[in-house]
Amino acid sequence: MRPLIYYVAVSLDGFIADTDGNFDAFDAEGDHMATILSDFADALPKPALDALSITPPTTVFDTVLMGSATYAVGADVGLSSPYPHLRQFVFSRSDRAVPDDVTVTAESPSDVVGRLKSEEGQGIWLCGGGVLAASLIDDIDRLILKVNPILLGAGIPLFAGTPMLTDALSGVRGFDLTRSRAYESGVLINEYERRTAVVEPEPR
Repeated sequence: MRPLIYYVAVSLDGFIADTDGNFDAFDAEGDHMATILSDFADALPKPALDALSITPPTTVFDTVLMGSATYAVGADVGLSSPYPHLRQFVFSRSDRAVPDDVTVTAESPSDVVGRLKSEEGQGIWLCGGGVLAASLIDDIDRLILKVNPILLGAGIPLFAGTPMLTDALSGVRGFDLTRSRAYESGVLINEYERRTAVVEPEPR
């Protein structure tokens, strides 16, 4: 069964974007970028791949999942198929027009992920955002966090809880740190594997 991997940049205070949904504050230069280009080229959007003359190997990811707000960041500036080298799924209840290589669905994210996991292939990249990640909290097998040495103060959290997600977010989910790489840029790339047990919080 192939894994669902939440691979994302995050600030020290746990935000994956600012209050406007932008992530310009995350460092796109520095020595950590060599690892991103060598190990995670599958997760680069088409303009970056073209600019760097990189052919994505699709050996880490072959599918990407996006929430509607995450997808809109690129679509609103004309990037309606950001990852054409991957199978692209957007979870949205709107009827927004998309290219043929992008699938928009209002189906339960967990149901979609369950089917995708049962198929042959590479990893499934959970691109964001935080609300989608929270809805898939029990489906995530690995976390790969690019921890940037910044404090955003506010914004979209790594897991964005809402009243609808209260039950899904109850209990403690454990992950084991399997690899941590530190860079002179101040960025850490931390990789985690899910533990199988869920620890229920003790009553106060």
